[in-house]
Amino acid sequence: MWFVLFILTIAVIVALHFWWRAKFSALQGQRLAEIESSQRRQQQTAVDAKAQQQVLFNSMLEGLLLLDRTQKIYLANRSFKNLFGQKIELRGKTILEALRLHELEDLVKRVQAEGQVFDYELKLPDLSERWLQVNAAVINNSAGEREGTILVFHDLTRLKQLERQREEFVANVSHELRTPLSLIKGYVETLLDGARNDPAVAERFLKIIERNTQRLDLLIQDLLTISALESNRMKLDLHPVNLHSLAEKVLSDLGSKAEVKATSLVNELPPLSAHGDVNRLDQVFANLVDNAIKYGRLNGQVTVGGKKLESGALEVFVRDDGPGIPPDSIDRVFERFYRVDKARSRDQGGTGLGLSIVKHIVHAHGGEVWAESEFGRGATFYFTLPEA
Repeated sequence: MWFVLFILTIAVIVALHFWWRAKFSALQGQRLAEIESSQRRQQQTAVDAKAQQQVLFNSMLEGLLLLDRTQKIYLANRSFKNLFGQKIELRGKTILEALRLHELEDLVKRVQAEGQVFDYELKLPDLSERWLQVNAAVINNSAGEREGTILVFHDLTRLKQLERQREEFVANVSHELRTPLSLIKGYVETLLDGARNDPAVAERFLKIIERNTQRLDLLIQDLLTISALESNRMKLDLHPVNLHSLAEKVLSDLGSKAEVKATSLVNELPPLSAHGDVNRLDQVFANLVDNAIKYGRLNGQVTVGGKKLESGALEVFVRDDGPGIPPDSIDRVFERFYRVDKARSRDQGGTGLGLSIVKHIVHAHGGEVWAESEFGRGATFYFTLPEA
């Protein structure tokens, strides 16, 4: 009997052993599966975090550059590559290898020495002028050891251009104001010193003063007009405009000025109807025709014409037969205060803003403006307008 019990006991022990072993194996397998699942989740989380980080960096308007502890590029976002015109992979390269910029390499060395550098201005040595503002700092870990360097680049080009335009504008306005004011002041002082007692001299001086005050008034009007146009404060009153009738009116208004130079005015515009502001388009025609008369030759001809383009837009031109425009000036004539012949332009009473006003008015109508000229054989100014 005891032998049977012994056998049964052994059998139970063996069964329990295999049961616990199977259960342990199952638990171990479940644990391994949980570990693998956790590792996959962690890896996916890391991948997602890296992807989100990359999206965040690439969505930044500022250029971002991260250097590792060996001063090699660890990360460069899309804005950085666009700023420096880089399309290749930069990771693992030094700044000199990637950009060939000694000034930027010197800046990184300065950051290593000082810990941080703010508001550093960097001019890129390319054909198109580009200015960048750089803020940089070293990156330390929790133990205070340096892990790398971060540099943030902000594009200052537009700001620099606006600053230079403002300086040029102030200088030009000051110069344009100084000339007539100096003449007025000089002739007034001469009159006060006794010239007023000579009626012929006094009348001549007063006419010069009147002419220069008119020039000042015209300059102020043009400055106010171009300021309103450039700041989009001038609202257009858009209606159908008969361009032939408008050109006829302008030619009639300037007829007396044309007679002084024996210039014939010809209106070849067909009865085109534009969608525009009649008062502003009057300014466009008046400025272009007035210039054509001023700078055309004696006994010459000024012609206004146009046509409808296949695109549906209307193209208008004003042509003179004067000395024309030099090739190096043809692309600049629409700039503020730009004059092909400065002395002659001032003698003619111009402010240097007329063509700039023309350009802004035409652009406000959604059109384009340009000039063509064969030097010595006249000039033609074109502009387009939407059809009514």
